[in-house]
Amino acid sequence: MQKIIEIKNGVVRHPQMRMGAPIDFELLAGEQLAIVGDNGSGKTRLVDVLMGKCALMPMQGVKYDFTPSKAKMVSDNIKYLSFRDSYGTNEGVYYYQQRWNQNDIDETPLVKDLLAESFRIAEEGLTRKTVFDRFVVRDETPEQEAERLRQEEEDKMLMHKELEKVRKHLFDIFHLEQLLDKHVILLSSGELRKFQLTKTLMTNPRVLIMDNPFIGLDVTARGQLAEFLTLLTKETNVSLVLVLSKTDDIPDFITHVVPVKDMKVEGKMALQEYRDSMQPVPARMLSEEKEKAILALPYDAGADTQATPGTEQVIDFRKVNIRYGERTILKDLSFTVMNGEHWALSGENGAGKSTLLSIVCADNPQSYANDIVLFGHQRGKGESIWDIKKHIGYISPEMHRAYMRDILSIDIVASGLSDVSGLYKKPKPEQRAVCEFWMDVFGIKRYADTTFLKLSSGEQRLVLLARAFVKDPSLLILDEPLHGLDLKNRRLVKDIIEVFCQRKNKTMIMVTHYREEYPENIDHEIFLKKN
Repeated sequence: MQKIIEIKNGVVRHPQMRMGAPIDFELLAGEQLAIVGDNGSGKTRLVDVLMGKCALMPMQGVKYDFTPSKAKMVSDNIKYLSFRDSYGTNEGVYYYQQRWNQNDIDETPLVKDLLAESFRIAEEGLTRKTVFDRFVVRDETPEQEAERLRQEEEDKMLMHKELEKVRKHLFDIFHLEQLLDKHVILLSSGELRKFQLTKTLMTNPRVLIMDNPFIGLDVTARGQLAEFLTLLTKETNVSLVLVLSKTDDIPDFITHVVPVKDMKVEGKMALQEYRDSMQPVPARMLSEEKEKAILALPYDAGADTQATPGTEQVIDFRKVNIRYGERTILKDLSFTVMNGEHWALSGENGAGKSTLLSIVCADNPQSYANDIVLFGHQRGKGESIWDIKKHIGYISPEMHRAYMRDILSIDIVASGLSDVSGLYKKPKPEQRAVCEFWMDVFGIKRYADTTFLKLSSGEQRLVLLARAFVKDPSLLILDEPLHGLDLKNRRLVKDIIEVFCQRKNKTMIMVTHYREEYPENIDHEIFLKKN
């Protein structure tokens, strides 16, 4: 049986990047793997080893056999799509709130141009020469050389047709034609996921590693992606490796599972064997002691929002319209959120959920051109964005992508006290105590003095959740708060949300594509459709 990737007793050279035990791993032809484990268990570090980013000790290197792939470089045969996909890197520099500012939007590339460039790079990868190819001396006659060059050209044409077939299939299932003329910065979280998946899959890799590929996609898109990946495994030689935190819905096309626990790679097992071994998540993860501590917190938000639940308008949209160029995002949207209500916001990818929230959070300048009341104040009547933000605790995928500075986690949590992202200062002793309280509630107090980028993406999400809660806000806005969290942490965060919302004068809007993620105290729903 062909071993596409093989590691025996592998030990990473750099001491700080080592796993908790030597690595034994193999990916056989025909296998489709899921790498699973809790947040911070070592899944991403294992992926770094598989891709050759972490060099192993001498004589313990990773062995590859990418047959029948024509590409010869590891980087051309193994592609990785991380959970923390970004508007940045090749798409240009990205900063938080950029997608709401028209002048900055116009300077970002279009989706069609980036996909065309990705297709060109994919073709180059299939014909890229290695150092050996460039300098090898062949003992062949002119006729043999001509035949070899003819065969190479024929292979190139066949590879082009194969790539074109993959490209067309991707465009069809993700309905990408309607995204091609959009600036990449205007893509919603779900649309960005489709774009990144397409860009990666168009390279037609031998091994495709995807970190939580289904999060951020609506129900329809998740089904389409699962169907496409199933077809991909049947009709091509690609081997899929999914890195999953949400392990209760591993796709059926996965054949084997590799658990990672406490920085140790455990033995590979068949999918059904793994499912049979799964332990149920406790019905409650938040301790009774911490629940009482949250309920006992004094209410000290701004006086403007203290009122009997159900009698004060926290949010009032009156026929709101948001447009970018010729594209209408929100059209004649009217809805009212009263104090103490808890809303679930859902809808299709690209329907305007994040745009709606950007207006509530005073991040979108188009709010001034609409009839909007927040916390009893008409927008554009003299209040500053800070008057609004002081009442709001907020987390979103865009915010997560924008946090790229490797500073202490507790400093990021503390930045929630001042509503400023990007400017950090050491918290005062009394502020540090509040930050440590919420970090303890979310189970990450031990990471207070660990820098943000040293944490796994799931641990980073918990830090940003603590930041959203740290000032005890009147209005919680949680945009896909459970992204990238393992099953236990998902249950923990749901517990925290439910307890927090039991308190007087606490209003919430939560965005999610999974109904099972709804906290029990959701009492209103709104579903957005594309215009």
